[in-house]
Amino acid sequence: MTVYNDINSVISTLKVDSITDSRKETLKPLIDFIQLKVNTKEDIRINFICTHNSRRSHLSQVWAQTMAYYFNIKNVFCYSGGTEATALFPMVAETLVNAGFKINKIAETSNPVYSIKYSDNSHPIIGFSKKLDSEFNPKAHFAAIMTCSQADNGCPFIAGAEKRIPITFEDPKAFDNTPQQAEKYQERSIQIATELFYVFSQIEA
Repeated sequence: MTVYNDINSVISTLKVDSITDSRKETLKPLIDFIQLKVNTKEDIRINFICTHNSRRSHLSQVWAQTMAYYFNIKNVFCYSGGTEATALFPMVAETLVNAGFKINKIAETSNPVYSIKYSDNSHPIIGFSKKLDSEFNPKAHFAAIMTCSQADNGCPFIAGAEKRIPITFEDPKAFDNTPQQAEKYQERSIQIATELFYVFSQIEA
């Protein structure tokens, strides 16, 4: 499937061989979840969860939806949520724009709402910070992907989740307001993109 050219260029540079065997084991439960849903012709719902739903969970949601489209895996619906709602951190939107996504701010509030597109003909991803049990998110039949250890430890139970899978990432927030900020957000975005490319590349449709 055709994603925007700039995104396609980024995807073409991803180095899947940089993923270690131990990390592949961490990713395997998500691969298995998606493959099972494909085999049984069920919708595939994935909710990426982090504490504030401001950085890692959004990068994961956007890249997962993009990779599903790229590999033509049908009926994939990606979401994100937090143990609390804050706001999508502006550097996340900037990092995605730099990767070729087309982003429009469609509501200007303390918790802005963004339209995020990876292809002209795809439905936009609606990005804003929300709690994991928000009305915007699925109530049942989804995999909960814990993208940070705080959310994984702080949420012993995710209502409605069929499967709970910890796939944690280092928080680029540690580099906010430093000269390395843009570089570290880019680094985390590329890691997430690489690992989700690997996940969806393993699916047999």
